[in-house]
This record gives sequence, C-alpha cells and structure tokens, in this order.
Amino acid sequence: MEIFPQNSAALPRLVPDTKALEYYGLGRRAGGYTWEELAEIALWASGNAASSNFASNLNRIKTMASNLNNSADLPPQGKERAEFILTFLHRNVLRNYSLYQTRIDGVLTNGSFNCVSSAVLYIILCESAGIRTSGVITRDHAFVIVHIEGEDIDVETTNRFGFDPGNRREFHDQFGRLTGFTYVPAQNYRDRQTISKIELISLIMNNRIADNDRASNFANSVPIAIDRAALLFGESLIVNAEAYSSVFLFSDPRKDIMDRLINYGAFLLRANREEEAIRWAEAASSMYPDVNRWGEYSLAAVNNRITRFVRDRRIADAKNFLENNKNIITEESYLHLEIIIIDADLLNRANASSTAEQGDAIINDIEQALKNGKTTSGRAAELITYTVQRTAAALCAPPARNWRAAINYIEAAATRFGENRELEQALRTYRGNLATDYHNRFAAEWNRRNYDEAERILNEGLAEFPDNRQLLNNLETVNRHKAR
Repeated sequence: MEIFPQNSAALPRLVPDTKALEYYGLGRRAGGYTWEELAEIALWASGNAASSNFASNLNRIKTMASNLNNSADLPPQGKERAEFILTFLHRNVLRNYSLYQTRIDGVLTNGSFNCVSSAVLYIILCESAGIRTSGVITRDHAFVIVHIEGEDIDVETTNRFGFDPGNRREFHDQFGRLTGFTYVPAQNYRDRQTISKIELISLIMNNRIADNDRASNFANSVPIAIDRAALLFGESLIVNAEAYSSVFLFSDPRKDIMDRLINYGAFLLRANREEEAIRWAEAASSMYPDVNRWGEYSLAAVNNRITRFVRDRRIADAKNFLENNKNIITEESYLHLEIIIIDADLLNRANASSTAEQGDAIINDIEQALKNGKTTSGRAAELITYTVQRTAAALCAPPARNWRAAINYIEAAATRFGENRELEQALRTYRGNLATDYHNRFAAEWNRRNYDEAERILNEGLAEFPDNRQLLNNLETVNRHKAR
C-alpha cells in the first residue's frame, strides 16, 4: 500500500526517499546499526547519495576504520582507546573548523568540519573499534558520549584535546576561541540532551536545512526535512500538532516538516506566485494536514492574488479567482473578499462615470450592495457621495463646461439622499463657476460692443445669482454706460 502518493514533479518532493525508510527499518533490528551502516547513512544524510563519489567516500571511511583498527598504537581497550581515536581523527582527517561545514563528504574532501560532522565521524570510528557511543546536543552545539567501563565520558570532537573536556586545561584554552561555543558539563542536564547515534547523524540534515533556508533555497529544504523525519520515525510522519514530542531541545522533526512546507509556500507568496502557492497547499496539505496553518496560508494566497487583481483593476479576474478558490477558504473569508471586490468594482466604475445614466446605475448598485449586506451603511454613503462628485465632474469637463448639468445632478442627489457637507461644497463651487461663466459671456459680448446681448446675459445671470459680486460689478458697468 502506498502511504505517500507521488506529487507533481513541478513541486518539491513530498514523499520520503525510499532510502530513509530503509535506513529506519535497519535501526529496528536487534542490535541496531552496524558502523558500516552508520557510515553509509551519514553520507546519504550529507546529500551525497546521488553523487558518483558516494562509493569512493564510503570506501574512504572504511579504509580509515581499517587503518585505525590495524594501528600498532591503538590501545587495546578503555579510555585510552577512545582518546586515541580522537587524536587519530584530528591527525588524519580533521584540518580546519568551519561553523557550517556539516557534510561528511565535505570533511573527506578538504578536512573542513564542524561539531556535527566531526562528531559523526568520531562515533563511526569508535563503533568500528568496539566502543559504544551516544550523541549529545545543546541549544547550539553537538558532541559525543563514550560509554566505557561503566562511565559516560564527554568527547568534544571539534578539539584534539576534547576527550573528557572537564579535566583538560588545554581544551578550555582553545575550544571557545575556535568554535565560539561553551562546553556544557554533564551536571547541567537541563541544558543538554543525550540522543542516539542516528539522531546525531540526522543533525547533518537539520544543518543542511538551515543552510538552504539561509540561502533562501526553501524548495530544497522540504525534501530534506521529510527525509530526516522518515529516517527517525519511518512512515509515522503525520501526527496531531498537539502530539508533537517536547523531548527535543530542537523542535520535533515532524513539526519541522510543516515549518518547511509553509516556508516554501511563503516564498511563493513573496514572489507573487499565488496560483502555484495554492497548488502547493492542495498537494502538501493532503499529505501533511494541519487545518489551522493551511487555512491561514490558503487565505493569504487568495487574498494576495485578489489584492493584485484589484490593484490592476482586473475586477472580473478577481471575481473568477475568488469563485474558483472558494472551497479552500472559510465562508467568512469568502464574504470578506467578495466585499472587497464589490467595493473596488463600484469605485472603479465611479471613476469612469461620464454620464448621469452611468452615475445613477452605479448608485443603484451601491444601494443593492447595502441591501445584500455586501457593504455597510457608512461605506455606501461614502461611495454614493464619491459617485455623485465624479459624475458631476465628468458632466462639466472640458470642452463642454456644462456647469448647469453638474449642478442639476448634485441637486437631484441631495434631494434623493439628503444634503451633506461634501456635496454642498461641490454645489457652491459649481454655482460659482456658472456665475463666472455668465460674467465671461457678458464680458465677451460687451467687448464686441454687443451691448444688448451682453445685458441680456447679465440679467439672466443676476436672476439666478442676484448677490454675486462679480455680476453686480458688471451691472454697474452697464448702468454707467447707459448714463452717458
């Protein structure tokens, strides 16, 4: 039975590598992993499995173990044997400390190592020499415990003096300056955690995830997180969020899967690739369900795309997009986004209104939206006022300059909806413009010595604007002319 169905090739891999499940199975046997298997798993965890150098690197580790175990200087047993292995490792492999060099193939290539890669190589060599080991993690560091003659002895593998570091002055003189870490002694049990050898190896993958995240390669982090969890838990990757283990100093690797899935999705959203983001959510959520996190993510994807459609005035596309994705958001969110689209549509139409008929149609749709609960009474009043203003401005736009049409339109709206301050101000402006128009027409005829026509225009203006100072001045001009 296929537990993890194959996902689209265009998306990051969502199924575990079959090797991860195979390696998990090996650890369930009596006796657990052999040192050779640990070496192979460590190279696989380093991302080296697909490389043509995988076999040669594995042989290099086996040759190293053979040289160690055949060394005439290797003590036969006890602490001296474990300490010799650390010295052997630093003499033959480990060359220079590098904070982020966590891959085993990297160590073998150039001798560059960090706490995890050096610790993993050390446990492989110890296990090959018959010494039992465990890993140790702190909040930001990893090292090894060797179990010898009833004792548990710490080994800080980043330093050649790191065997039983609590009793080594040379170690303390070098360790902090070299790595920037502080040694956490065994009695500080709350600040350190003993882990299995395979958990220690899995930290290679954890560090690779961090490397990819730092480089914004979020797609690469997803399959690594899935493989790490499969290596540790097999096919039991999906658990209820409340059931994630709290025994890890780091987060539960199964929770890390969800974090990486969401991180990659957030990357798609930041790149304005909302359609891909929604397809990603559909594929990933079916295999790794988390109602709350996927619900929030899907809403963000739909909201972002609709926002961009609205910004570009592609209202029809926004409506279609919302309708096509209504099944992945809540009814409440659907209504909220529908209101945003309707509001944007009404606003865009108001901006484009050029006739009284168009303005009236928009106002009717605003009233219908209010009736249907798609807008509030306050917002409806704002939209109506704005529509009246924009329509009136279009009616008196050049070249016609039909101030009368604008005035009539605003007065009709005031009668229908009641006056408000903004419309009253617009009405005063247009009436002032119309009075000025009477003055300009009067002046044009007067200057052409068409005195009778000029006086007719003036009287028409005064009949409507008897208190207008400019027209009253024109009347004085006419009276002075008649008095001559």
